[in-house]
Amino acid sequence: MYDYPEPLKNLIEAFRFLPGIGPKTAQRLAFFLLSRSNEEVEMMAKALLEAKNRIITCSQCGNLTDTDPCCICVDMRRDRTLICVVQESRDIITFERMGDYRGLYHVLHGALSPLDGIGPEELNVAGLLKRLQEGEVKELIIATNPNAEGDATALYLARLVKPLGIKVTRIGFGLPVGGDLEYADELTLSRALEGRREI
Repeated sequence: MYDYPEPLKNLIEAFRFLPGIGPKTAQRLAFFLLSRSNEEVEMMAKALLEAKNRIITCSQCGNLTDTDPCCICVDMRRDRTLICVVQESRDIITFERMGDYRGLYHVLHGALSPLDGIGPEELNVAGLLKRLQEGEVKELIIATNPNAEGDATALYLARLVKPLGIKVTRIGFGLPVGGDLEYADELTLSRALEGRREI
């Protein structure tokens, strides 16, 4: 029985490592790459290595960046009394595309999920508390995803932050329950931000 040559099998398996990529898609991607020129494949490999080697986490907000602190944290035109807490770095891009929000951000790198072994210690909560204790922040907007994990994270953060005397709000829900912020359009996200409420 015929099987793919070892290097091709290895390439297919490498693609299967990516989230959301099943066996058929991995196979299609592998065959696609093999049909491209050496220059195109080398360009892709170089981009992967460069991103892996140069992208770091901002020491202040936790965003992915190639400078530390990131360009948002050093921008003195931003409202430093306002921090929007998001689950992932990609959520920041969604807010920035909207163009309405001019505060700072804080990236948790996930959400509470006891079933998956993700507690507060696995998230960037300590970094958030350190920033809040510096005393400049007046409002914390919690913009975690509108699902069970995001809601649990929002409630946990609200209880943790309330004693500091900082106003804690949650974005309003023009967003679908169970959805992810990265898939929200700018208008929906803008309305959700405007409709935030104190928790």
